[in-house]
Amino acid sequence: MKHLKIDEEKCVACGLCKGVCIRDNIEIDTIAVELESDCFDCGQCSTLCPTGAIELLAYEGQNDSVESYDMNRIPVSYGDMLQFLKQRRTVRWFKEEKIPHETFVKLMKAAYYSPNRQNIQDVEFVVVDEKLDEFMHLVYEIISVREEEFFRIKDLGNYLRDENRNPKRHPLLWEGHQLLLAFSGSQTDAVIAMTRVELMAYTLGLGGFHSLFINMAEETDHEKLMDFFPEIDKEKHMFASFVIGIPRVKYLRTRPHRDIYITFK
Repeated sequence: MKHLKIDEEKCVACGLCKGVCIRDNIEIDTIAVELESDCFDCGQCSTLCPTGAIELLAYEGQNDSVESYDMNRIPVSYGDMLQFLKQRRTVRWFKEEKIPHETFVKLMKAAYYSPNRQNIQDVEFVVVDEKLDEFMHLVYEIISVREEEFFRIKDLGNYLRDENRNPKRHPLLWEGHQLLLAFSGSQTDAVIAMTRVELMAYTLGLGGFHSLFINMAEETDHEKLMDFFPEIDKEKHMFASFVIGIPRVKYLRTRPHRDIYITFK
């Protein structure tokens, strides 16, 4: 099966593509030649080619996603990036205004460029909005088996049973009223993609927090949880959940953290 479209007129047989192919799928004759090995469309050859002679057939017609850049110019400095990370804060207090659908589409650009194992690209996102209360009842139903272990789970049960509950004091969502979930066959892929989306959200003035208790529903009963998402392949798992919204508070300074230790061996 062919994976590469090589433009014979553009190819100068420089060999750079052959040098970066980890599957030994390219040989150099008078031009680059694909050997039909186990290529997995990683794109190393196409992004390195100095003349743009290689196109991935799997993404044929997506030339608008191919962008040239100066590899010697990093668009964000170390200092700017570090300052950005310093100012990122966990946010639990949100405005009533919801994030529109088109903004979530913009956030997906961050996940689009996220790395993943073997170039599988199987991460999917779900925005839980109108069905958020229904979903949280399901989460409690699943994780309630652990409420003697975690008081927050017991608080959630009491909150959901209270007809006069304060909507701004949800034990797991606080003032959140939109939830972003990431599904994948790999926990690493899902978490990396969600982290990139979260950081992109901060560039748009949004905020939120990761919820380990919502993730606990996946860990406790995957099958029951996935019944809520019939559109998602049940082989995938909900590996990341992020309560997201428009912050109603603005923080003024960083806070201390425990030191990060690194060992060299």
